[in-house]
Amino acid sequence: MNFTGFEAVSDEGWRRVSGTPGYLAEREARFLMLAAAGAPADGAIVEIGTFKGRSTVGLAYVAQRYGLEHVVAIDPHTSPSTTDPDLGADQSSYDEFQENVRRAGVADAVDCRRAFSHEVARDWTRPIRLLWIDGDHVYDAVKQDLALFRHHLAPGGILVMHDVLRSWEGPRRVFVEDVLRSDDFGPAGFCKSIGWAQYRPGDGSRARFRARRAYLGWIARHVRPAVRAGEVTTRWSRWRQKFWWALSPHGAVDPARWAAQVAIT
Repeated sequence: MNFTGFEAVSDEGWRRVSGTPGYLAEREARFLMLAAAGAPADGAIVEIGTFKGRSTVGLAYVAQRYGLEHVVAIDPHTSPSTTDPDLGADQSSYDEFQENVRRAGVADAVDCRRAFSHEVARDWTRPIRLLWIDGDHVYDAVKQDLALFRHHLAPGGILVMHDVLRSWEGPRRVFVEDVLRSDDFGPAGFCKSIGWAQYRPGDGSRARFRARRAYLGWIARHVRPAVRAGEVTTRWSRWRQKFWWALSPHGAVDPARWAAQVAIT
């Protein structure tokens, strides 16, 4: 992909994303759009966990802009769930999701699947260029989401997972154990709370890829969730969190450098 002009695309995408409710930070949204646009693979863009459509809008705008396949947005849009945002008196986020993607002008680039991920996975056969996992954050649910779709990733495709740093134990553990320790993946990194890795089953065992993944895993094991069940927060634990967070490479990603990192050569 030629990244000339991508900054303007990212700016316009963020303008649309920022007007949509949700929990995706600007740095994360811009990286997600970059990964969708720049993944050196063909296939679908699959999103597990849409809530009210904040990340869907960014992904769909990029799909429109670059003529990519539709975003397959998977979410039952039900409430409550252990790790879902509270919908209050509402029973579903579906109507608001539909209104948000329509208002953002991207509805025609979204294939909404109002279902659980395991239901969609039963009949899934298409290759995936970008897999974005941001559904139920309980460990078993995250592990299942990855297991259901990872082998549909096209070689060169990008896996992106939300909240692998600081927020939830489930995504962090799955990313460390099932992604960073696997030779199915090559280049990998963080962007704020996002963890990402490129599906490279042919050469993920290269020493430079293994070394990088090992380093990221070491960092992630120390950057634990700020609050864990049954754990009392102390001044020392808060200081430790800040120290490891500062040490982790979670800053903004330069598009050209990232493209060079994931290029298939």
